[in-house]
Amino acid sequence: MITFVFGQSHQSRCTARTPTAPMRRRLNFDVSCADYCDITLRCTSVTPESWSFELQASSQGSPGSQELNIENVLQLGRARSTESPSPHLTESFTRSAATIPFHGRRGWVRAMASPAGTGLVAYNAAISRCARAGLYPRALALFREMRGRGLRADEYTLPPLLNSAALLRLPHASGALHALLLRAGLAAHLHVANALVDAYAKLHRPDAARAMFDGMPRRDVVTWTSLLTGLARAGAHDAAVRVYADMVAAGVDPDEFAVAAVLSSCAGSTMLELGRSVHAAAVRLGFDPFLSVGNSLVSMYAKTGSLRDARTVFDAMRARCPITWTALIVGYAQNGRGKQSLEVYTDMVRSGCRPDYVTFIGLLFACSHAGLVDAGRAHFRSMEADYGIAPGPDHYACMVDLLGRAGRLEEAMDLLSRSRTELDATVWKALLAACRVHRNAELAERAAEMVWRLDPTDAVPYVMLSNLYSRARRWGDVARVRALMRSRGVAKEPGCSWVGVNGVTHLFHVEDRGHPRTAEIYRKVEEMTARIRAEGYVPDTDWALQDEGPEGKERGLSYHSERLAVAFGLLAVPAAAAIRVFKNLRVCGDCHAAIKMVAKVYGREIILRDANCFHHMKDGVCSCGDYW
Repeated sequence: MITFVFGQSHQSRCTARTPTAPMRRRLNFDVSCADYCDITLRCTSVTPESWSFELQASSQGSPGSQELNIENVLQLGRARSTESPSPHLTESFTRSAATIPFHGRRGWVRAMASPAGTGLVAYNAAISRCARAGLYPRALALFREMRGRGLRADEYTLPPLLNSAALLRLPHASGALHALLLRAGLAAHLHVANALVDAYAKLHRPDAARAMFDGMPRRDVVTWTSLLTGLARAGAHDAAVRVYADMVAAGVDPDEFAVAAVLSSCAGSTMLELGRSVHAAAVRLGFDPFLSVGNSLVSMYAKTGSLRDARTVFDAMRARCPITWTALIVGYAQNGRGKQSLEVYTDMVRSGCRPDYVTFIGLLFACSHAGLVDAGRAHFRSMEADYGIAPGPDHYACMVDLLGRAGRLEEAMDLLSRSRTELDATVWKALLAACRVHRNAELAERAAEMVWRLDPTDAVPYVMLSNLYSRARRWGDVARVRALMRSRGVAKEPGCSWVGVNGVTHLFHVEDRGHPRTAEIYRKVEEMTARIRAEGYVPDTDWALQDEGPEGKERGLSYHSERLAVAFGLLAVPAAAAIRVFKNLRVCGDCHAAIKMVAKVYGREIILRDANCFHHMKDGVCSCGDYW
């Protein structure tokens, strides 16, 4: 756990920027299982194999490839992000287009994507315009053309090229450009080095970005922000928080992009109190009105179980976009408030904001966790019929989960059989989970086979099948699945739970005895068990995964990691505060029932976040309605 405090002596510097000022870039952070960060354009016309050290792209057409011509440029232009270009960019486009006859969009793009002369300055300007407009293959093709004319790249040529190669997911091209700039002695330029850090970060190579960062004699806010956002996107949340702490300690005032990134990492690492500190810093720096910061705040509070704070931030936002609405929709869904998710969606449509691909994932997830089968079907049909959004694997996974929870396994299979989408392992794991709930071993085995075909190293189907067999007392099949898992070299992720107290994270595993207060924790577990038994709790030994006698099974359930974490929370968390427990896997049914009773008999609010959703437990009731 990384802990730091924003010192009162740190003097924040409020800049003159406002949310209406041109924003040259925007950070979109994950608000659900889909990645909003990625606005890359995938183009089969440029592949890593087509790059030599001199970056000369192949011009040979082949099946499945496209030549880099103006038709492809137009196609890419139509496919680019719908974010409006900045006034600065629009002005440069207009000035360029005004120099030649203009014949609609085709002429505008041709003017923008062509150099106004044959010199280095003209090529640099054209490359920069293409990179800003999202015409990344054209930017790289212009570089090839420029090299063919004998022009040598300078410090203004390479940053937009590095950005283009990174957003096209071309690590070979980025590496070749890195080698070229080293050979040309251009790495000493701060903005070139910043572009390298940013490129490696966008390529999900945080180690390379960090190495470049560490080797820089000078750094500015762009340097720090590039590394920070790269780590956040790569899921290295603890490392991202460290970078932010170092940034503040170095006296570098973060910009709105750094604040949005570290808030994303606070959400990803469940650091609610740190997120509150960053929120306070954002207010001091005047960044809270920025859309990207507001979106990240809504997502951070929702993902840490603080729905009231998420709603407060949402209501205070002056401007909202699909990401804002989707963050709140998903937040309500993950916190067991499915009906509120649908109400927010209604408000979203009424406001004139158009839902997108991820919005419908949130909606279907909400329907699934609230048991709203009819509403789920209606929204699934609506996404294509009303908005032209073709359902993807994520949507099918949500629908299978929705139908499977309701026991409609045949309807789920029929839906998959009619799908025109290439289904991935997520869909079949959703079906497998439904089969486990309804103890349909035959269909579960079919679903597991499909997952193994797609990814034989995925531990989930082995674990789910083993759990299903153990609940059915089929211990021979349990042994067979576990042996198969070992023979294929597949390792199960160990379950663990953690609780934060005074900025320190306390981690527990099943039957863990490594904590300094182990004796107290185990006494508290015994006390908890005795008190909830007196209230009518009866252990559900179907959730025990070992072939033991009744007493052994009950004892094993009592020392699951989430119960140890709750016991420690009762000891260490002030009585007036909620106990917040996080688990990396799905909470077992017996622990869910037991912790609900613990919340009741101790008069505490316990917020348990597992791999599936949040469980807000109070007075013996859970927000999920026992439907998770």
